Amino acid sequence: NVFLLCRLGLLVCFYDDLEQMDAAVARALLHQMIKCNQLRGFQAEVHKLKSQLLNIATQNQTLNDTLGSLSDAVVGLTSSQLESLSPEAVHNAIATLNQVSGWAKSQVMILSSKYLSGEKVLSFYNVSQMGVLVTGISTQTFYSMNPRELSQIIRGTTSHYLSDLSPAQQQGILRKIAASGDFSSSVKDIQGAFFKELSLPGLWKQTGYNSSMMKEKELRRSQALYLYELLSQKNYPDDLLSTGQLVRGVTCQLIESMGTDIFLNSFKFFEMNLHLLSPYQVNCLAWKFWKVSNASIPPFLLLVLPSEYLEYVSGPLCVPFIESLGKTEMDLLIPSHHKRNAVLHKVQECLNGSIADEYDVDLLGNLICHLPPAFLHSRVSLKAMETALHQFKLCQQLSHEQKTEIKYKVLELYGSSNNWTAETTLDVGPFIALLTKEELNILAEKFPDIILQIAKTIGPGSSAEELQSTVFESISNATANMGSSLTTPDCLGTRAPSSDEIVKLAEANVFWSVQELKCMDPGTFDKNVELLGTVSGFNSSQLTALKEKAKQVWGSLPDWKSYHVVSLGRIALALTEHEIRELDLHSVDTVSVLSQQTEWTLTQARSILQGFLEDSGQTISTLKSFDLVGLGAILCALNSTEIMSIRTAEFSAAVARIGLLFCSTPVLRQFKKMAESVFGAATSWNGSVLQEIGTIAGGLNEDELKAFDKNLMPYFQPSAVRHIPPEVFQALSPEQIANLGPENAAVVTRLQQEHLDASQLQSLGLALDGARSSSPETQSSA
Repeated sequence: NVFLLCRLGLLVCFYDDLEQMDAAVARALLHQMIKCNQLRGFQAEVHKLKSQLLNIATQNQTLNDTLGSLSDAVVGLTSSQLESLSPEAVHNAIATLNQVSGWAKSQVMILSSKYLSGEKVLSFYNVSQMGVLVTGISTQTFYSMNPRELSQIIRGTTSHYLSDLSPAQQQGILRKIAASGDFSSSVKDIQGAFFKELSLPGLWKQTGYNSSMMKEKELRRSQALYLYELLSQKNYPDDLLSTGQLVRGVTCQLIESMGTDIFLNSFKFFEMNLHLLSPYQVNCLAWKFWKVSNASIPPFLLLVLPSEYLEYVSGPLCVPFIESLGKTEMDLLIPSHHKRNAVLHKVQECLNGSIADEYDVDLLGNLICHLPPAFLHSRVSLKAMETALHQFKLCQQLSHEQKTEIKYKVLELYGSSNNWTAETTLDVGPFIALLTKEELNILAEKFPDIILQIAKTIGPGSSAEELQSTVFESISNATANMGSSLTTPDCLGTRAPSSDEIVKLAEANVFWSVQELKCMDPGTFDKNVELLGTVSGFNSSQLTALKEKAKQVWGSLPDWKSYHVVSLGRIALALTEHEIRELDLHSVDTVSVLSQQTEWTLTQARSILQGFLEDSGQTISTLKSFDLVGLGAILCALNSTEIMSIRTAEFSAAVARIGLLFCSTPVLRQFKKMAESVFGAATSWNGSVLQEIGTIAGGLNEDELKAFDKNLMPYFQPSAVRHIPPEVFQALSPEQIANLGPENAAVVTRLQQEHLDASQLQSLGLALDGARSSSPETQSSA
């Protein structure tokens, strides 16, 4: 009874009476099951039920006829099923398809291609109908659109899907609009994260900026530095700071030059946007506040001043000090390990040596993550522990010793794990990884879904692997008698992964043996290839087995479509150089997905590059900025001649993305030469240029590095500082090192430190501690 189904609410997610169900009821159930996404656990079972209902709903009818009535279960259709759809069916079902969440990239590519198959020229109207499927439009298709239509897209209802586009797609849209005469009027319409893709040289070419234009835009620090300086010539600080993201562009010199009243009035804007500020900016704010009003300085600012200033925290300042510190990310604000210890000592002093109840826990906020094991052992009351446990689960990097103390508190609070319910297990969360193997086995048998869900929240590492391994063994034992569905002699008696198991196991699929993966049913592989491609722990033998399975299912490599290559994920790493050259790599979108893998060898990367150039009929000198962005890490395989043949205009539009790459020093040096063709000689670069080029600054030589004004040192990106070779890094003067700022000082590598003399090391210590290394009056503009 369809009417009764509507009254089941979330109970519909547990429906299991599928015998003799007809297609109409199955479709009605699928519509009701959209709400199952709200459930905390149980998603593997929901997936299984939807898959069964999908089979019933499409019985005796073609997929073309039923597509629009399958609700969000359509994401369970395989690539080959989607490929079999007619363009008309996709058109007719677009109102459903464009709202469904959970599509894989390959699925979206197929559906977009079907929907647009009859369109010679893409218009704003076509795109606005596509909803979430807009991410499947190729970069080249976007680039070939009329700039006016593109301007409408970034203003229209589709604009909130644009942040889901790949950097290459975003760059394709911006490059086309920028090439038209209509760019200045479009700048004000580019909202959110999309604006961050605009290059610094692109911003320089435009005029007519004002502060209200910046309200809905996300800015990179390089953009913010340029725009704040530009707009500060005509606007009051409050007008600029109230826009949010522009606060990223406030330099120390600007903070220093503010009058006392203006600074104190503007401080609320800095405080509201603390998450946008670098540790260096916070340090500058603290020194300014100390100078103008040390009696009323917000306690959390005392953190970023040198350690001795913590003496001022006592008595009535204790509670606001802990409260404000508990709302910040201490690791980001205080990169120095030594200084964090001093702060924690002060916190324990303020707490009178104990956490008595939930009010203390609330006051501490995420500070609780940093309390030492001995304090957790003897100073946290059981009364406070239940609330504290929820806070501990949010901690990113607890030490093994801290976790061990939490485990003992948990057992004290909840008793033996043998008696835990599903709710208790969820409440304990990641700390179940600390239980003994026997205790874990009992929980894994009772609540496998919950254990895997918890393992997913822990992230990669030995604790997660332990949980996954336990559940894998538990599921293996439960299905031990199931043989492979493949009848080849090699697979007789071998248990192969089923769809249900693959979905349920997620990252724990890493424990399938090579033989078991080889014996997987072709249909099971086709249905779950995207999920298998996300498993980060597969070794090269497992990846090779899955690659061979792909060849068995999809045929020879030259016959593979773009969406096949995209759906492989990490499995693609098993492709040899020869196999890569056999693939169709004409599309920058395919290459863009491949470039997201970080484990390519140099020869594999060269093969991808050559394959893309040959299949797209291009040379290095004809590449557009969106090609460069799409190639991503593959650009690290370029040689010096190739780098110098990139067109300057295209390089300048893509330079911020290239500045995110971790290439070798010789490659960075060539990119540095290219950067000079855009921004002038390295010795003339300012703070916004240093921020824009990112790791490319790691290619500077000793003379160039020595020539930088010491006040520019905080504007090197941390990733660039880390990439400066030790023998070059030692050329920095003690004054330059002292001005690195806390964030940059914290990333100086051990090898770089070994090349420094005593005075340089002393300066590094000052930078880490947040010391003021020069008088504000002598600071020149960044």
